[in-house]
Formats: sequence, C-alpha cells, structure tokens
Amino acid sequence: MATRTPTPPGNLWRQRDFPLLLGGRLVSQLGDQLQFLALPLLVVALTGSPTQAGVVLGLQTIVYLVFGLLAGALADRWDRKTTMIWCEIGRGALTATIPLAAWCGVLGMPHLLAVAVLNGVLATLFSAANSSALPNVVSRGDLPDALGAVGAMSNTLRIVGASVAGLAFTAGRMVPFGVNAVSFLVSAATLRGIRADFQQDRATTRTSPRALVADIGHGLSWLWGKPVIRTLALLDAGDSLRFGAGYLLIIMLAQQLHASPAQTGMVFTGAAVGALLGSLLAPALTRRYALGKLSIAMLWVEALAFPGYALAPTWWLLLVVAFAESVVSPIYNVALDAYRLSVTPDALRGRVTSAVDTLTSGAAALGTMASGVLIALLGAPTLTFLLAGWLALLALTATLSRTVHLA
Repeated sequence: MATRTPTPPGNLWRQRDFPLLLGGRLVSQLGDQLQFLALPLLVVALTGSPTQAGVVLGLQTIVYLVFGLLAGALADRWDRKTTMIWCEIGRGALTATIPLAAWCGVLGMPHLLAVAVLNGVLATLFSAANSSALPNVVSRGDLPDALGAVGAMSNTLRIVGASVAGLAFTAGRMVPFGVNAVSFLVSAATLRGIRADFQQDRATTRTSPRALVADIGHGLSWLWGKPVIRTLALLDAGDSLRFGAGYLLIIMLAQQLHASPAQTGMVFTGAAVGALLGSLLAPALTRRYALGKLSIAMLWVEALAFPGYALAPTWWLLLVVAFAESVVSPIYNVALDAYRLSVTPDALRGRVTSAVDTLTSGAAALGTMASGVLIALLGAPTLTFLLAGWLALLALTATLSRTVHLA
C-alpha cells in the first residue's frame, strides 16, 4: 500500500480529504446526539423505568472500558479506513433494526440492550481508528488547526443538538433512529471518498489472541516509558474524575437556586459555548505556548473557578461560571492531543490513544457514579468545595512537576 503524503501545512481547508473526514464525522455525531436523547425516552416509554434507561446509556461507557484496549490493538493491526467504513455500516444497520422492530411490533428491552452493546463495540473500534488516522490525513503542522476545528464543530453540535433531538423525537419516536441510521451511511460514503491512506505501510501479520495481548502490552509499555505523556495522562484522569462528578452536581446546585429545567439547560448551553470559544482559540494558543504551561494554567483556572458553582446566588451566574470554566479545557486538550499524536509512532497510535482514553473515561465514569452518593452524604455545596480542593491539588502537582515544565 503506497502511503500518500499529507497536504503541506497551511492548506488544511484547500484539500478535499480533511473536509470529507470532518463532514462525515459531524453528520454521524449529529445522528448520535439525536439517538442519545431519544433512546432513554424510548426506554421510559416502553418500560416506565428511568433505571432501565440509565442502564442502556451506561452500557456504552462500560463497553468502552472493557473493549477499549483491544480496540486500539485491532485499529493498529487492521486497515483503518476499511475498519471505520465497516463500523459505520454496521452501526447504521444495527440502528435501523430499532424502527424496523417497532414497525413489526416486536421491539423490546432485549433488542435495545443488544443494539446498545453492539453499537458500543463498533463505536469504540471506530474511535480508536479515527483518532489514529488524523495525522495521516493532515500534516503535523496542521494538527492543532484540525483538532481545533473538530472540537469547534463538535461543540457547535452540542449547542444545537439537544433542541434538534427534541424536535425529532416530537415528530415521531422512531425519527431519530432513522436519521441516525442514514447518518452512519453518509459517514461511510465520505470515508470511502478520502484519498489519503489512514496508516503507514506495515507488514501484514496474523491476528491471534496471544498476539493481541502482546500488542496491548507493547503499547502500554511504550506509554509508560514516555514521562510527559504518562504524567499528563494521569493528571487528565484526575481532572476527568471531577468532570464526571460535575454534571449531576451542577444540576443539584441549579435546583437549589430554584432554576427551571429550561434554565438548567441554559447553564449547560453556556458551558458548550465556552467550550466552543476554547476550541476556536486553541490552535493559536497551542502554537504560542508550551504544552506544560497550558496544562498548569488550565488546572489553576479550573481550581479557582470551580468554587463559583457553590457561591453563585442565581442560575445565570451559574451559567457564567460554567462558561468561564469550560473555555480552558479544549485549549489544553488540543495541545495535548496534537503533541501525543505527533510523537507516537503510527503503528502504536491506536493502542496509546485507546489506553489514555480508557483511563480518562474510566475516571469520569467513576466520578459520575460516586457523585450521587457524595451529594447525598455531604450536600452539593460541600462537594463543590472538595472538588475545587482536588483541582487545586492537581494544579499544584503539575506546577511542581519537572516533567510537566519540560513538556
């Protein structure tokens, strides 16, 4: 397989491959957002049980944690473009079975659970291949711009996605699932049209369980041997722990301020707008400041801003805090991802990215699960100050770390 050289820096929007990659991803993401809201609503409509709705949504995270490392190893062994195309086709076919089963009158919880698990497997494999492929589609110099564009477009969808999802579900319970099924096929078509190879040349070897275990071990060993990536990944996991707990925490604080559901939703919209601004600023700031400085700055800004959630006397000031706190994270994430993708050998990118994502996703899931118990035991304001202290500890650790300063 001949390796196509990525477009030279500065031509990101003049070539066809990156817009195709981004466009297909956004179409698929919009479909996912429609389904993310529609699926729990459908489960509640079928069973009347919010608990079962939570189980269905939680399955995606559980699948990612269980399958993430293996998905990274497979993404490094298999042809990434072909893997991504078949993942999208498979997810489209699985999603289409939901309206089809409803039309036939046989839709039930076992069906929805099976679709959630299988879609989670394919989504995890797609994510590992997708994140590993980007440096082969754009040049190293364009990575910050590409990652910033992906973040900006994704956050724009966060802002409008909930409203569109609500309208789609109102039009019909099966409409979001039909739209999502089509979006996967559109994504597969755009991937098929990309000319660039998604990986460098490598020898074809037989895939066996023993070989995959060895591959995973090799990836983890390489990651552990890189102090900068290892240290920042551990700090990022600590920050994700707080992020996972923050969602329910903000909802409870908004309720204590007697905010309506619409006003609470506006608080999260403010956070999405802040993240959008951060994504737009990220490429320029990534080129201007060292990664270590951005890491330290992000953690200190979060630590100083987070107590504002407990101190805000009105819901709109809660929105201001959410906006301000959400600006810094995308800037740091673009810098970190650009650095990690640049220094990681192409043959290891799937395993390294999946290992880091599994670590941070697991920390976020742990924070989400623990938040309800901690709020009940301590109260939302007290937990807010404890999490602010946790962020301050992370910021202090980063400030004192020679490894972070050298990043």
